[in-house]
Amino acid sequence: MSDRAVATRHPCGITAIVVAYRRLEQTLVTLERLKACDPPPAEILLHVDGGEGECAAAIAAAHPDVRMILSAENVGPGGGRNKLVQASASPVVASFDDDSYPIDRDYFRRLASLFKQYPEATVVSAAVFHLDEPIQADTTSAAWVSDFAGGACAYRRDEFLAVGGYVPLTVAYGMEEVDFAIRLYERGGRVLHSPWLRVFHDTDRARHADPSVTAGSIANLALLTYLRYPHVLWPLGLGQCLRRIVWSALNGRTRGIAKGLLRVPSQLRKYRGFRGRVPVKSVLAYLALRRRPIAVGLPGNSA
Repeated sequence: MSDRAVATRHPCGITAIVVAYRRLEQTLVTLERLKACDPPPAEILLHVDGGEGECAAAIAAAHPDVRMILSAENVGPGGGRNKLVQASASPVVASFDDDSYPIDRDYFRRLASLFKQYPEATVVSAAVFHLDEPIQADTTSAAWVSDFAGGACAYRRDEFLAVGGYVPLTVAYGMEEVDFAIRLYERGGRVLHSPWLRVFHDTDRARHADPSVTAGSIANLALLTYLRYPHVLWPLGLGQCLRRIVWSALNGRTRGIAKGLLRVPSQLRKYRGFRGRVPVKSVLAYLALRRRPIAVGLPGNSA
């Protein structure tokens, strides 16, 4: 029987994917947490980025049943997810970072239930809790939203591939999920968020203050404008970029601002092949939903 047939016949019919880069110990914890779920995912796929062969070997030794893809070059989290979704055998793919994992043991049962109850959902997004945050109750509510976190969500595989996946940025802050969501909405797709799904992200977010992240987030906002916004909306994109610069300065993240601005021309040239403008109405509808999510009922919790 093929991998796809086995995954489809599995109790939850969901593949779990993990993108890893250097954080070996955290990756091992994430894999253990995924396997401890009841039911567990139908399969677990792992992408190791940047030619980290020693990391890949250690993971393979500890978890020989995990299918692994090793990229010699650094393709970033989005590039890794593209490869993993393509390789997955299930119609639904649950996505995690190397330091994020489900809080509730029946996470995959709940996820399958939500996709069943909301067949119009292309992406289902979970509530994310970090080291410095209290974990809130798993309330049975849901809403149509604009954005999601790539390390705490799930996709319908075929629709993910139809959208075109992610732009493979090594530093993806401010671009990865936003760009995907805008293209998704252009195709009529939708993102459902529910705090009934809970994911723990094992970080205090201190790395967000790194100058490389500041630089990347500024350059990425310019790239997003160039790739997706029609010319008439370029002033809007410029305003978003300027607001990020001001926010970074006011929050003591001045290191990286100049580097981010200087990176813009080369970044636009490097990724110009991904260009595909989205209609004005689609961009504005996305931004409107960001301001006002649409609450929906959660009619039942059975898978």
